[in-house]
Amino acid sequence: MAEVDRDTTTTPKTVGIVWGLLVLNTLGSAGAKTIVPLPRSLIQMVTMGALVAAFALALAVNLRLRLRAGAFMFLLTLLLVPSVISSAHLESGFGALFRCARLALFIGTLWLLSRWWDGGPAFVRHHIRMYFAVLGSVAAGLVIAPGTALPELYGGRLVGALWPLTPPQIGQYAAVITGLTVLLVLGRRTDRAGAALVIVPSLVLLALTHTRTATLGLLIGLALAIGSLVLTSAAARRFFTWAVLCAAVAAVGFASALQAWFLRGQSQEHFTSLTGRAKVWDALLAAPRTTTEQLLGMGLGDKSFGGLPIDNSWLAVYHEQGLTGVALVAAIILVLGGVALLRPPSLSRACAIFLISYCAIASYTEAGLGDASPYLLHLAVAASLLAAPAPAAPLDARSPSMTHPVPARSSEVT
Repeated sequence: MAEVDRDTTTTPKTVGIVWGLLVLNTLGSAGAKTIVPLPRSLIQMVTMGALVAAFALALAVNLRLRLRAGAFMFLLTLLLVPSVISSAHLESGFGALFRCARLALFIGTLWLLSRWWDGGPAFVRHHIRMYFAVLGSVAAGLVIAPGTALPELYGGRLVGALWPLTPPQIGQYAAVITGLTVLLVLGRRTDRAGAALVIVPSLVLLALTHTRTATLGLLIGLALAIGSLVLTSAAARRFFTWAVLCAAVAAVGFASALQAWFLRGQSQEHFTSLTGRAKVWDALLAAPRTTTEQLLGMGLGDKSFGGLPIDNSWLAVYHEQGLTGVALVAAIILVLGGVALLRPPSLSRACAIFLISYCAIASYTEAGLGDASPYLLHLAVAASLLAAPAPAAPLDARSPSMTHPVPARSSEVT
């Protein structure tokens, strides 16, 4: 971003590097064909190496293990319990234990970073920068090899030509950083020229992906976030008014074009079945399970059933972590949403509302809430925005009002 907040200077630069490595780890290893074929084993080595490096750097910058305990991290850590118990049965193979280790390392890194969760926009900026860099690689692939970036296999939708990214992934990243940047502009935390450099290309890439979930998540999430500011921000009221007017004009003047973009050339039957997702969901729910499998799941897997992607966070969690996992993920969403509603109107609250609502909407057609994924990173940013400001540093021992220095606390509670 073009303008940097004063409060971001208190966060070490290493924290931004750690966040970038976490983003790299969650990009995944499966997707479209790239210009230069990348072996999946190489991609997995890079992504797992990024996670190990992220944990090591986070530990190096937080050697005193100062943590900020909170409901989000507590519930996320509890999610490891059904994951490990169900994966230990090896019904999903040894890969399940590997995924548990990855999730544990991912959560451990978030714990180490929680020291800098203070309700400020520092992690919002890290989030925007890192995903904008990812989108930059997508744009570069589109320029270098447009045929590879817009393959017929995906119906002409935009994919990653340099790194194997699917249209839903690209749409998600574009929608999230667009929404967050809009909110930073409304909160006067960045200038309009710098914001336009992020928003305009991101919206173009989002349109090229034809991703309906990301588009709806962006629109609904922004509406809820800006709605939380309208009573206290004149800029939010003006933006909301203009957005409604522009939406009304677009709905009337471009109705047929918008409908064609939304349907993506699909038949009514294909559209109502959510591009075949409903059949996978029905088969998953109809599959016989023991009581243990219902409660704890089958173990962490690749979010598929019968060789087909589940594409629903709740059913994926039910399949892999059981009803226990579903309850914990629901508690995470409800706790974050409840805390956001109880906070007074502010930019941090608005950004948190946007991220929470986006993840809740996307959970219906995308998987990821129960494992290391961009969605957990979005929710971690929301948790950082909702954290209470860190307590002030203790007075120096030489102050006349104190006779002894106050030792630093090893743990801070939000």
